[in-house]
Amino acid sequence: MTRAKAAKAKPAQPAPGPNNTFQVTQTATEDPGFAMARAILAPDFRHAVTASQVNKAKFGEMSGGAVGLGDYAEAIRVKGNQAAKGELEFVSRMLAAQAVTLDNVFTELARRMALNMGEHLNATDIYARHAMKAQAQSRATLEALAKLHQPREQTVRHVHVGQGGQAVVADEFHHHAGGAENGKSNDQSHAARDPGAVPALPCPDPLGDAVPIPGGAREATLQDARRD
Repeated sequence: MTRAKAAKAKPAQPAPGPNNTFQVTQTATEDPGFAMARAILAPDFRHAVTASQVNKAKFGEMSGGAVGLGDYAEAIRVKGNQAAKGELEFVSRMLAAQAVTLDNVFTELARRMALNMGEHLNATDIYARHAMKAQAQSRATLEALAKLHQPREQTVRHVHVGQGGQAVVADEFHHHAGGAENGKSNDQSHAARDPGAVPALPCPDPLGDAVPIPGGAREATLQDARRD
């Protein structure tokens, strides 16, 4: 007769709570106060404090208190590291979302402006001015987004001074694509360019200006301009 082995019940794992840990890394040459100040002044921690207070009022009941200050700091740190590496996905999405939100603000204010037209001129003027501000901010955000992705052109001017004091100016145009990587201008290095291929600037005297030599002639006496 075999005995049935009773399965041991595993202890229930506690539900993960909010991460409110503030981590400070200290090097061997740093004082504890300086390490603490450096960690507090870091952008991820300071913005995490603001994000925690703002989102607590909006999503406090929805999140159930599961989001802590350390969670916000870690999320902001990840986004900051991505931006430092030149990744533009988050920046592009943020600007696009802001532009759409501002456009919604514009349409709502314009709707309220239309409701007050003809009867309440003061309210119409207030709604119209705020609607135009929202529209301008939406357009500026879209322009910033377009500028983020459009290629940029840079002109590099090299001046070569040859024999006889003649200067040769060579212009090079570099096209930079939006983002972290620059666009390739060409496969030829700057030193490989031949300065003689560009026409030289005209020079009236290749030898330059001569050093003045004092002579024996004296300056002529000027006529007195005053009259009696």
